[in-house]
Amino acid sequence: MIIKDSVCVVTGGASGLGAATARRLAASGGTVVIADLTEPAESAFAECHGAVSFVRANVTSEADMTAVLDTAEQLGTVRALVHCPGRGHPKRIVGRDGEPFPLNEFVDVVQLNLIGTFNALRLTAARMARNDDRAGERGAVVMTASVAAFEGQIGQIAYTASKAAVVGMTLCAARDLADHRIRVNTIAPGTFDTPLLARFSGEIKASLAASVPNPRRLGDPDEYAALAEAMLTNEYLNGEVVRLDGAIRMAPR
Repeated sequence: MIIKDSVCVVTGGASGLGAATARRLAASGGTVVIADLTEPAESAFAECHGAVSFVRANVTSEADMTAVLDTAEQLGTVRALVHCPGRGHPKRIVGRDGEPFPLNEFVDVVQLNLIGTFNALRLTAARMARNDDRAGERGAVVMTASVAAFEGQIGQIAYTASKAAVVGMTLCAARDLADHRIRVNTIAPGTFDTPLLARFSGEIKASLAASVPNPRRLGDPDEYAALAEAMLTNEYLNGEVVRLDGAIRMAPR
């Protein structure tokens, strides 16, 4: 798809991977609508010259995401979705106290990471399916999984299950939407320098960076954004899950 003059929805776009993606798509001539629970700082998109707007939304809510898409369609034709939200809940299946993982906490993680992804995908794809064909397609979607989908660590059972499900949806979604000329791809990031890591000490962050084979550092959110843009613009890339991780393979803990 062509970014210029397209409306791009970026969920979880107030910070981290989503914010970097929103800035990159705006710089490429897109009109970007951010959907997030937290409003971004005014300075975060100052260089975007008004090309980025914000709608407060919970991605698991049909009403909220419908409002996001209604707002986006007032600005033009929605041709891109980059879906970034996600969270984990570190806990083992059976805790040190012998108690089982609380079911409601497992459901909470799956609700955001999996149900939220599917909700954004289904509602946006329905809008895209009504678009005029432009350069052979009507839209493109990038979802976000994690390397945990392949090498879940101890205590990541809920996060791994939900992200593995996103990986599993990718090819099926691409096939489902092929007749509508909508492509679907997924990025599986490794360890990135995002606000999610802000709670960790410098020592822990340095240790995480040292575990990456090459380059031996944390990922830069703009590297995620660059891949997301490439997935949107490369019309032959479809149904793929791409690891973006510096060749890391996660140890058990």
